[in-house]
Amino acid sequence: MPLRLLPSTLVDRIAAGEVVERPAAALKEIVENALDAGATRIEIVIDGGGRRLLRVTDDGSGMDAEELALAVERHATSKLDSEDLLTIATLGFRGEALPSIGAVARLSITSRPRGADSAHEIRVEGGVKGPVKPAALGHGTRVEVRDLFFATPARLKFLKSERAETAAAVDAVRRLALARPEVGFTLVTDDRAPLTWPARSADPAGRRARIADVLGHEVGQNALDIDGRREGARLAGLAGLPTFSKANSLSQYLFVNGRPVRDKLLIGAIRAAYADLLPSDRHPVTALFLDLDPREVDVNVHPAKTEVRFRDPGLIRALIVRTLMDALTLAVPRTATTAADRLAQFARADTMDGYRPQPRPGNYDWTRSWAAPEGASNNAPTGFNESPARFDFGGNTSGGLALDLAPQADARAAHLPASPDLMERPLGAARAQLHETYIIAQTREGVVVIDQHAAHERIVYEKLKAAMARDGLTRQMLLVPLVVDLDPAEAARLAERAEALEKLGLVIEPFGPGALLVREVPALLGDADVPALVRELAEHAAEWDDALPLERRLLHVAATMACHGSVRAGRRLRVEEMNALLREMEETPNAAQCNHGRPTFVTLALADIERLFARR
Repeated sequence: MPLRLLPSTLVDRIAAGEVVERPAAALKEIVENALDAGATRIEIVIDGGGRRLLRVTDDGSGMDAEELALAVERHATSKLDSEDLLTIATLGFRGEALPSIGAVARLSITSRPRGADSAHEIRVEGGVKGPVKPAALGHGTRVEVRDLFFATPARLKFLKSERAETAAAVDAVRRLALARPEVGFTLVTDDRAPLTWPARSADPAGRRARIADVLGHEVGQNALDIDGRREGARLAGLAGLPTFSKANSLSQYLFVNGRPVRDKLLIGAIRAAYADLLPSDRHPVTALFLDLDPREVDVNVHPAKTEVRFRDPGLIRALIVRTLMDALTLAVPRTATTAADRLAQFARADTMDGYRPQPRPGNYDWTRSWAAPEGASNNAPTGFNESPARFDFGGNTSGGLALDLAPQADARAAHLPASPDLMERPLGAARAQLHETYIIAQTREGVVVIDQHAAHERIVYEKLKAAMARDGLTRQMLLVPLVVDLDPAEAARLAERAEALEKLGLVIEPFGPGALLVREVPALLGDADVPALVRELAEHAAEWDDALPLERRLLHVAATMACHGSVRAGRRLRVEEMNALLREMEETPNAAQCNHGRPTFVTLALADIERLFARR
């Protein structure tokens, strides 16, 4: 077959395959044009997942008849003043979107510049351009795309369901709305009520308000303000609490110079910042805005402009990791408010409709119960003339209680009232221990429930990390070295890591086939079960990736050690010990979650408790 030039309509359709891969991509390009035109209000209508109709109306600068005819020509743009592609300050710049959309759909554009007497319209169907005609419109521009991909029906087979395509289009608008809080958005779809996001100020307060509008108030309540600078680059926005995480990374909203992106470098930096706080299958919620000199970033590396390249990627990664880690470390320990909401839902679901009191013979005196405060008696308090009420169940009291209500732990409150100073602390004053696992603390505003093992695990882990960074871990020599029997392959694998383990204070050496000799352990671990620790390290040694930096591998080992060296569930604590644990938590970085990403405590506000009992 001889070489030949392709027809212009076919060229346009081929190019459209890169720019307009789905309705969401076409909508993104049109809304970006509206933003670049200086719009302050944008209305978007989506029908049939965007295949039947996409309509975007804005109040931007508009175009006259001559510009309208030029707008549907390939590589025609008003956004580049020169041939310099290194100082791009607009969202669009290639001049490909409108002709690409017109090549595969029925496109109509109506526009009227500010101050003009009339509007004009142009239509493009399957790449065939019509004449510019007079039309009626207030100042601004209206772009309608109907029957998307009618000219390339094969593409329709690769689209997803209408619901999925609508969700993708809404997500594209959501990201652009987050990038420009000073612009008001109205979004109308065929399967939900219209969404209206009013214009906000362009300052941090306005940005936070727009994030709450678009992503929900839960995000604002469970996120930290971020602000960091390094060598001319600035990172700002919100970073979600580790306990407010998602099962995928779709809730990570990233912007570079106001442009929504999905860049692997940025996502990897976020993952590194949360590495000590989240399990591998959870992802943080973020809305991060990176601003830097346009010459330091190349946005012309992806057809959809969703990826960028940085001149100094190491600088950007360091800025993101350090800023996020500092914010998460210095924040007052707190967990996501959704944890308390889930607890309240469980409480409401567990109704007492089916409960009926068991008949008890005799008169039951509550002061004889194991749950009565110490010192309670049958004598009425001073000032009351009546004798204390008794619950009359009939018969005699020889049978005792019909239910076995023996306590799992000492659930009675401390003998003395909590210190007012402790009540003012973030985690309050310890009042009781339940099931020898959970500490109940009281604050001025409510109640805090603490998982004692998870909390102490984080404390030990942070101490191990601090000691590693400072001057190494203090080791404790065993009076009698321990011999730990293992699978021969596991023993050999762990023996190969002996040098790395020694840096963490665990000194081991081979002791015949399938056995290791433990001579020293980290002093921080106290009375930990050393054989169990060695066996767990041996099981996970195969998972340690040699490609990871040594520091990362050491932290994996430290996390395992912290788990074995912390207070175990089932251990009874005195009130003094519980309060000491709470005070250490308040001084420990990242104390709101354990090494595995689980919350260490849940806060129930007094208002939440009152709602559970229908008191408000």
